[in-house]
Amino acid sequence: RIEVRLGEHNIVINEGSEQFINSDKAIRHPNYNSWTLDSDIMLIKLSTPATLNQYVQPVALPSGCATAGTKCSVTGWGNTMSSTADSNKLQCLEIPILSDSDCSNSYPGMITNTMFCAGYLEGGKDSCQGDSGGPVVCNGQLHGIVSWGYGCAEKNHPGVYAK
Repeated sequence: RIEVRLGEHNIVINEGSEQFINSDKAIRHPNYNSWTLDSDIMLIKLSTPATLNQYVQPVALPSGCATAGTKCSVTGWGNTMSSTADSNKLQCLEIPILSDSDCSNSYPGMITNTMFCAGYLEGGKDSCQGDSGGPVVCNGQLHGIVSWGYGCAEKNHPGVYAK
């Protein structure tokens, strides 16, 4: 059973905006491969409906694929380079979608058609451990899910995201 937190901001303080809802069902993608991380996505059916308010809102699904250079926001409570205290609060980073060729060149033979790369080839800014499963939102639409990468914010190793 999975407990889903909605409206969460600081994971160590109850701010009153949170909703804690148990899962009713977890549905792993039928083509998920734990070795290659292909189709690294799961749906979670909530046991009760979420209450929509200023802290909890749905995100739109994409009307098409985001192109290289599109700026997107990635959010999560994963590791940060600045301090461990920062990871208690939801972090947000703006990153560009990278071209398929930049992505494939960064991870030769490892990128499938269910993945894309986003971030900075020069390194310095990235999603990190603990962010997995978090959203990549471009122009108000959900375009990806944090999946994997080599280290965090390393040169020529951008983040890899599930489409």
